[in-house]
Amino acid sequence: MKPLPHAHARLVEQAIRAAQAAGDLPLFDVPVIEIRPPKRSDQGDYAAAVALQLAKAAGMNPFDIATAIYKHLPAADFIGAVEVIKPGFINFRLSESWLRSQVETIIAQGDRLFQLDLGAGRRAQVEFVSANPSGPLTVGRSRGAVVGDATARVLEAAGYTVEREYYFNNAGAQMINLGNSLRLRYLEALGQPVTIPDPDDLTFYRGDYLIDFAHDLVKEQGESLVDADWQPFKAYAERRMFEWIRESLARVNIRHDVFFNENTLYDSGAVWKTLDDLQARGYLYRAQLPEGASEEERQDMGGKGEAVWFRSTALGDEKDRVMVKSDGTPTYTLPDIAYHVNKLERGFDLLVNVLGADHGTQHKVVKYGIQALGLDASKINVIIVQMVRAIRGGKEVRMSTRRGIYDTLDDLVDQTSPDVVRYMLLARSPNSHLDFDLDLAVKQSNDNPVYYIQNAHVRCAGILREATARGLSDAGADLALLGEAELRFIRKALELGEVIELAATQLEAHRVAFYALELATLFHPIYDSVRALHSDVPTEVAKARLRFYRAAQIVFRRVLTLMGMSAPERM
Repeated sequence: MKPLPHAHARLVEQAIRAAQAAGDLPLFDVPVIEIRPPKRSDQGDYAAAVALQLAKAAGMNPFDIATAIYKHLPAADFIGAVEVIKPGFINFRLSESWLRSQVETIIAQGDRLFQLDLGAGRRAQVEFVSANPSGPLTVGRSRGAVVGDATARVLEAAGYTVEREYYFNNAGAQMINLGNSLRLRYLEALGQPVTIPDPDDLTFYRGDYLIDFAHDLVKEQGESLVDADWQPFKAYAERRMFEWIRESLARVNIRHDVFFNENTLYDSGAVWKTLDDLQARGYLYRAQLPEGASEEERQDMGGKGEAVWFRSTALGDEKDRVMVKSDGTPTYTLPDIAYHVNKLERGFDLLVNVLGADHGTQHKVVKYGIQALGLDASKINVIIVQMVRAIRGGKEVRMSTRRGIYDTLDDLVDQTSPDVVRYMLLARSPNSHLDFDLDLAVKQSNDNPVYYIQNAHVRCAGILREATARGLSDAGADLALLGEAELRFIRKALELGEVIELAATQLEAHRVAFYALELATLFHPIYDSVRALHSDVPTEVAKARLRFYRAAQIVFRRVLTLMGMSAPERM
C-alpha cells in the first residue's frame, strides 16, 4: 500500500502530460507535484495547487490550467469526486466504496501495513546512546536511546536495511576518573585509610553503585589490587557498567547490532592515518595559536605550547580547531573523524547520529573533517536531542552521574512501565526541551496518553474476543454496511503511510507518536457509538463492524510497534 499523496500526484502528472499532448496546455517541464490535505475538511480529502505553480510557465490563468488538468485526469478506483476551485485548486474526495474495501487491505497486510520501498536496497546505520560507561542511564540519556531506536524502526518501515550501533567511548579522561573513583571505594571497602574527595570535585564519581562494585571486587580479588593503579579498576567498572547499560536498554526493548570500541581506532592506526591524510591535503598546521588569532585569543592562549590545528575555516567553520594538543594527545575531534571515515568505508548509504545538545558544534566539525578528506559528508545526518527534566510533584529532580544524584532508566521503568518511558520520551520533537512528568507517567487513566493509545488496541482485542466467545465470525462481512463514523477512522488510518514516509525522510520519529494519539482520539468516540455486539444490532451489521475493529486493531498494533511499544490485549 502506497501513501495516497503519491497516487494522486501520479494522476495529476499523467493528466498534465495528456493535456499537453492534446494541445490544451503548452509544453513545459512538469514540476514535482505536491498533494496535501486542503485547509478545510469540507473541501475534500486531498488537494493539488500545481496550477498556481504553473501559471508563469504556461502563460495561462491558474483556473484554466486546473480545468485542463481536470479534463484529462485518468479514472482511479480511489477517487470519488474531483472539483476545481478558484483560483486554481484541484480538490479530491476519496471514494467511499474504495474506503470500505481498505478494511480488507489493512487486514491482508497485517504487521507489514504500509511497508514502504523508499530505502529498498539501501543500508542505513543509526548510532545512538554511545554514552561513556561511567554511570547508569539517566532520563536524559534515555531520551536519545528511545529516539534512536524509533528512528531505526521508521527507517526499516521505509524499506532500509538498518544497523543499530553503539559507539563504545572508553578512552577518555572520564574513564580514568571512573577507575580512580572505584580504586578509592575498593580501598575503603578493605578498611584502608582513604580520603574521599570533596563533593565539588567532579573528577570523583560518587554514585552508590561504585560502593557496590567495590565490595564485589573485594569478594573476587581480595587484597590483590591494593597497590594497583587506576587501570584494573577502570576495566572492572567499565565491564560492570556496560553490562548494566545493556540490561537497562533491553528493558525498554532496545538492542544494538554493533558495539564499536573507540580503542580499535587507535589499535588499527586509523586515528593517526586520518591525521596524516588531513596533513597531505593541506588542512593541518602546527602552531601555538590559530591562524588569524585575535588579540584576545593571543592573550588567553599565549602560554600554551604548539598544537596541531585543523584549518576548518577553509570549509566554512567559524574558527580552526585543535586536532592534537601540545602534549601530543588528540582531542575528541580526531578520533570522531576517524570513526566516521570507518562508517563510510563500511558502505552505508545513510548515517544517522543521535547526539545530545552538547554536541551541537562537534558534529559540524566532524563533517568538515569528512569534507576535507574528500568523502561524502552528505550521508551523515544528525538528530540533536535536547535536555530532559524529570519532574515530580511539580519540582525538578536534579540528575548528575558524577554527584550520584539521578533518576535512572531502571527507576523510571520500575515506577511506570517500558511503554510509558518509550512514549513519553518520544512524544515531543527532540529539538524541544522535555519535562518528563513522573506523576502523569504512573497514572492509569485517559490523562496518560500511553494508556489512552494502548486502550484502543485493548478495546479492539476485547470485542473480537467476545465475538469469538459468542460464536460470531466476521468472515465474509458486507463492508457496504459500514457508516460514516467508521469511514472517518479509515481515512485517518490511511494517513499512516504518509506519516512513515515523513518520519523516515525527515528523521522525525516523533511524528508517529503524534499520529498515534490523534488516531486514538478519533477512535474512542467511534467505539462508544458504533456498537457491534449490542442486541439491537443486526447480525450482518455486527459482522461488518467486527471486521472494521479487526482492521483497527492491526493499525494500532502497527503504530505501537513502530514506537517500540507493546500492544496489550488486556489491561
